Amino acid sequence: MKLISLSTAKTVNLGRAIAKRLNQGDIICLFGELGSGKTVFAKGIACGLKIPQQQVISPTFVLIRQYDRGRLPFYHFDLYRLEFPKDILVLGYEEYFYGQGISVIEWPQKLGQFMPEEYLRIELKIISPNKRLFKFSSQGKRYRKLLGAINEDIRH
Repeated sequence: MKLISLSTAKTVNLGRAIAKRLNQGDIICLFGELGSGKTVFAKGIACGLKIPQQQVISPTFVLIRQYDRGRLPFYHFDLYRLEFPKDILVLGYEEYFYGQGISVIEWPQKLGQFMPEEYLRIELKIISPNKRLFKFSSQGKRYRKLLGAINEDIRH
């Protein structure tokens, strides 16, 4: 599935719409270059989970920020500064990935061998200053079903 966003507001709204379909233990992996809208999209997911957008800030310097005041806990990872995949072990990442909330991971390719086996993959690409391409794919049965439901929601 591919979608185009023409503004920051539309990117937030796309995240908000997807959040309605997310359940406990879901993992969303966001791939894309710097400035492609990963954090903006993550804020949209947080908003869809009833977490105020202004509370959600990039976790770049701490690797993860946890928000517990929404429909479900929201775990926002930004692994841009992760030097070695094994450094994720000190965070107890498995408790987040397979826990009670939603994990959104920016720069998931930095996980190496710790990459989850199943997740919703979203690739973001800059088309122009205000235009972003979103390419969705699934890894695993649960995420194929989730992607189908999201596709239905967005197309209607």
